[in-house]
Amino acid sequence: AGQLWSLLDEMAENEPQAYRRFLQQQRAEAERFCAPPEPHLCLRARPAVGCAGAQPRLGLLQGVGGRPLFINVCGWKRVPAPKAPSEPTPVSAGPLEEVSGEGDLYSIIDIAYNPDVLQRGEENPEKMQHLIHSTLKFTEERCNLILSDLYTIESFKLKGSLETMQQRLKGRRMPTPHLSQNTKKELTLDQLLHTMEAEDCSNAPVLLKDESMTCSKVHLIEEISSTEVPEKLSTPVYEMITVKDTNKKPLKFELKIELPKVSSVSECDLQISKDDIIIEVPEKYKLQLDLPELVDEETTTAVFNKGKRVLFITVPVAKPDP
Repeated sequence: AGQLWSLLDEMAENEPQAYRRFLQQQRAEAERFCAPPEPHLCLRARPAVGCAGAQPRLGLLQGVGGRPLFINVCGWKRVPAPKAPSEPTPVSAGPLEEVSGEGDLYSIIDIAYNPDVLQRGEENPEKMQHLIHSTLKFTEERCNLILSDLYTIESFKLKGSLETMQQRLKGRRMPTPHLSQNTKKELTLDQLLHTMEAEDCSNAPVLLKDESMTCSKVHLIEEISSTEVPEKLSTPVYEMITVKDTNKKPLKFELKIELPKVSSVSECDLQISKDDIIIEVPEKYKLQLDLPELVDEETTTAVFNKGKRVLFITVPVAKPDP
């Protein structure tokens, strides 16, 4: 971490324009991840028996019954835009909930797209109609429902409160570290960015395939990733060698860690204190080692070999106080 901050300081001094662009890029990225979802339009649909000869599906269909279903279609900068017009459209959705309001029972779900997708729909009614149809089909697949082809666009943009909608879409929030706390070299720039990216990751986007909608059953979604059921982190294969001086006193520890599922050092969270090392790769690996001697975390170095996918860490033993 110290080396990284030194590089940034050097960039600020020698390449002020590049440093300014870097900060602007990080700020824009932070604003994108921190921007809340905003309501765009609200659809009213009703579960029904499916098309020609289709049988009602079990599960949530029984719970929803014939009650109206409100779909809050939202814009959210955190949801990426399609890379190309022919590419699938990413979408993020909250849970299906039953609500009792003003004596009526209804169901509600929140679905978010990148604001650019919604803007293109506003400019082209045919695209908006296609997006709405895709939204209904996606809701069917996600919630195990069969919806009527009839729907209405409500006069209001949002069913329910803004805060509740945002909470449903964001899901479980991860704690953000405070820079004022003593982090003991544990908070690197990669970790800061990773924390922002991992926040609210319980609702990972999926992709809507851009294909013609028919009454027959088609697979409309392709999962990108799922973090709703956390994977058990595996312990990577490692080797630690103690380098000693002529008096057989430890000088440093050389740690070799095999990470075959890692392609970049930015995926690794490395935390070093005076008596232990923790290496974690989200959803892949975690290794915690207690060191036999107190070490100097300030002069620790780490190098990742992309070809071999091996992380080499050199940890000097702390010199005794005079």
